[in-house]
Amino acid sequence: MADGDGIFIGASADGQRQSLVLKRANRHGLIAGATGTGKTVTLQGIAEDFSRLGVPVFLADVKGDLSGIAMAGSPQAKTHDIFAARAKEIGEDDWSYSDNPAIFWDLLGEQGHPIRTTVSEMGPLLLAQLLDLNDVQEGVLTVAFTLADKEGLLLLDLDDLGAMLAEISARADELATTYGNVSKASVGAIQRALLQLRSQGGEHFFGEPALDIHDFMLTDDKGRGVISILAADKLMASPKLYATFLLWMLSELFETLPEVGDPDKPKMVFFFDEAHLLFDNAPPSLLTKVEQVVRLIRSKGVGVYFITQNPIDVPDTVSGQLGNRVQHAIRAFSPKEQKAVKAAAETFRANPGVDVATVITELKVGEALVSLLQADGSPQPVERTLIKPPRSRVGPITPEERATLRSLSPVGGKYDTPVNRESAFEKLAAKAQASTAAAQAQADAAPAASGKAPPPSTWDKMLQSAARSASSSIGRQVANEVGKQIFGSGRRSSSGGGLVGSLVRGVLGSLIRGR
Repeated sequence: MADGDGIFIGASADGQRQSLVLKRANRHGLIAGATGTGKTVTLQGIAEDFSRLGVPVFLADVKGDLSGIAMAGSPQAKTHDIFAARAKEIGEDDWSYSDNPAIFWDLLGEQGHPIRTTVSEMGPLLLAQLLDLNDVQEGVLTVAFTLADKEGLLLLDLDDLGAMLAEISARADELATTYGNVSKASVGAIQRALLQLRSQGGEHFFGEPALDIHDFMLTDDKGRGVISILAADKLMASPKLYATFLLWMLSELFETLPEVGDPDKPKMVFFFDEAHLLFDNAPPSLLTKVEQVVRLIRSKGVGVYFITQNPIDVPDTVSGQLGNRVQHAIRAFSPKEQKAVKAAAETFRANPGVDVATVITELKVGEALVSLLQADGSPQPVERTLIKPPRSRVGPITPEERATLRSLSPVGGKYDTPVNRESAFEKLAAKAQASTAAAQAQADAAPAASGKAPPPSTWDKMLQSAARSASSSIGRQVANEVGKQIFGSGRRSSSGGGLVGSLVRGVLGSLIRGR
């Protein structure tokens, strides 16, 4: 429910309402907590209200249970009694079930519209991270991008990149004076990494038609923001691809959208589940890129909310920019979890009435510690809060419901059919074919110009060899038969030899005529 100029999150035990100020929603946020503590329900309720207020939303459905946000909840659902009691307890008197406009996406193109970008748009930095390349290999990859740009060769899909790598390998000596050494071993390592990426379904992500980022920023005929849901359950098997895709999207938004400062409401809001995948084992250059994008994209009117089990999964340089925080329970059994409790407690504005380090381990399901930015930009003191229930269905929709919603999508005809136009792969293949034909023509023309017979082709050599083999075989058979007739059999026909005699006469006659 919209709460004045904000989004109602929940209420404390003493009835104090906690609301996300819409004008401060682009200052980013964090939803954290152990598995089963209510993070998904919290995310779902916040996303619903953003949509209802006309703000487009993007969320990654990692576990496959967020698709229900497209359908209204039901009084027959198992959670109905719990949600109805919670709504009454926190004073949400107008709570009722409702659906939300949604578009389903899938990098693999199975559970939603395919999302594609071109290799050129991805760029060498993100692609090197995706392929897990070292510094030398990243340098070789940059040479491929630079040469393709210089020679007007489009890098659209992985076939184009593979062909470009083969090209710089073949021209390594020529390119060394301009770009430095291009090691064939490095090229081979990149090609193997591309092969691994293909096996993980990465080839579906590169190609055309490329995604128009504005299709994530639609509203429906009622003025509600469309919720774009990325099916990421299978994508999680390729965490590098998932993390690189998320960062690419943020980069695209940053480069595409104009500066707006702090608008009355965000242009768009992103919810990134399993946020630790964006940061695990990331090189310093990539972390710097993430920090830069998160810091600057606020001025484009875009809010980014990270969802993770442990708040220490998010680096300090990024965590410090997350002004709106909802912290569900953390189970402090291990030293790492105890460290997480201490770290989480230190991120909240202190409240004398709340011992964060103690309470954070005692929170019930659907309860959280909440600290949100106020209208003046300062954080509220942390409060123990009962989170509001969502209005849409909790849990996944059926395949039939997904198919129906996909058939009604406003962007289906735009992306469902792939396009393969002429690019680096086709041009380099044509160039190689023309070079081979020219070399063959030159080789054929050289003997004719000198008056010598051209050397036999491979096909001619095969025919000559076969003829010699056959001739030798027949000769041996004739000799054997002649020997049998002359020296061994003792059997002659009355006319002077029959068939064998004819063969002997034929062979001897040829020899005599030859002489």
